[in-house]
Amino acid sequence: MNKPIRTVSIFCLLLFLALALNATYLQYYHANALNDRVGNGRVATATFSRERGAIMVGRTAVAESVKSNDQYKVQRVYSKPYMYAPITGWYTFGNETGIERTQNSYLSGEDDSLFVNRLVDLVNGNATKGANVLLTINPAAQKAAYDGLRRLGSDVEGSVVAIEPSTGKILAMVSLPSYDPNKLADHDFKKAVAYANQLSRMPSNPLLNRAVQTTLPPGSTFKVVTASAAIQSGKYTSGSLVPGGPSYTLPQSHSVVHNDVVSGCGSGKIPFTQAMEFSCNTSFAPIAVQVGATEMHKQAEAYGFNQHYLDDLPSQAISRYPAGLDPPGTALSGFGQGSVTASPLQMAMVTAGIANHGVVMRPYLVDSLQSPTSFETLKPGTSEELSQATSSSTASEVTKMMVATVQSGTATPAAIPGIQVAGKTGTAQSGLKNPDGTEVPPYAWFVGFAPAPSPKVAVCVMLQHVNQPTDEIHGGTLGGPIAKAVMEAVLNPHG
Repeated sequence: MNKPIRTVSIFCLLLFLALALNATYLQYYHANALNDRVGNGRVATATFSRERGAIMVGRTAVAESVKSNDQYKVQRVYSKPYMYAPITGWYTFGNETGIERTQNSYLSGEDDSLFVNRLVDLVNGNATKGANVLLTINPAAQKAAYDGLRRLGSDVEGSVVAIEPSTGKILAMVSLPSYDPNKLADHDFKKAVAYANQLSRMPSNPLLNRAVQTTLPPGSTFKVVTASAAIQSGKYTSGSLVPGGPSYTLPQSHSVVHNDVVSGCGSGKIPFTQAMEFSCNTSFAPIAVQVGATEMHKQAEAYGFNQHYLDDLPSQAISRYPAGLDPPGTALSGFGQGSVTASPLQMAMVTAGIANHGVVMRPYLVDSLQSPTSFETLKPGTSEELSQATSSSTASEVTKMMVATVQSGTATPAAIPGIQVAGKTGTAQSGLKNPDGTEVPPYAWFVGFAPAPSPKVAVCVMLQHVNQPTDEIHGGTLGGPIAKAVMEAVLNPHG
């Protein structure tokens, strides 16, 4: 072989080696990056055409993939759209929200735990299927919460959250107004985008999950936190005499606090339980000042304020109790006004913590993940302690006060015959103005749990907007019956 031929042969060999190295790099080392590249239409279309796992509530699929007659082969369908949309979210080409987003790797079948399933499907020539996601939701409680909110009118804005105190399982999560995720998952993308734009322009913001993405002043429902801090300090019991009367002047200020109730707060010292029964602002403001900003802040954080704790849904809004409040701000915080804001989930957690002997459990929505064919449990939901918010004895004292509030105070609309219920009402001033200069109506809250001796369910109802006269917006009259219905649904599932 002469030199020119040898040179050409070596050059060709180097080209083949370079080609082999490049192919190895692209198909092995760089494959994942190429697959994940934004705009990779082939991979995106293949993924969108894959049968996703179902999202289950009990034995009902509230989200599932069914066969379609278009290029994508399957269509995502939501069987009870408005009731579950704030939880499930929706899945469409290149986008997912809610559970569809946080559990996407399982629902799409791409999670590493599903490798064997993918391998079996490949060998058998079957298309890859995603895992099923089983939610913690109690269908009867969810329906009771949804129906209860809807009965307040078509323009209601509010939320209901129910939790199993001993585990942190979310038994109900409703947010109104809601939307139809089927229209957002439509394969006619122009129609889907038009519907999304329509929803985004609505002042009521139906795409917002108010259970976890809205924080507002919690009003007098926050008094259970103030009572916890006071009793935990060792200076109070449920029977202690506390300040009462019709008015209280904020420290370092000429501003005067009044009570929402006409009577019940006395003219001098009254029992602590009575102050809770009649929701006396003139009691809880000075109690918060006496406890002090530092201990109030510590107690609020022990219940979950200023923290992220929900992993099963995206975009949790953080409930706030600021550090270093001055005395006037501390006084206002004592009855849930001023700088304090909370989500319905947060106040449900506070209530569940009291019900669970002072232990707050981390809330969760995913009860388990199941393999797509054998329905074997791949990953069970886990119950995890978030904090020891108070001692068991403190929780017991607060419970006594909340039981009295249902038996003979402002929370009587939540009473269930034959069952001891603990509850607390709240009516919070928004502090906002309408465009015409009038005040935005107050927010109505209710929290409670039952049965008080051995709680199975804790509930929070938040009403951000209700088409009612301002003087008729009260947490007890509007929220109490909804909380009662949800508790009854859990305690008496067969009616």
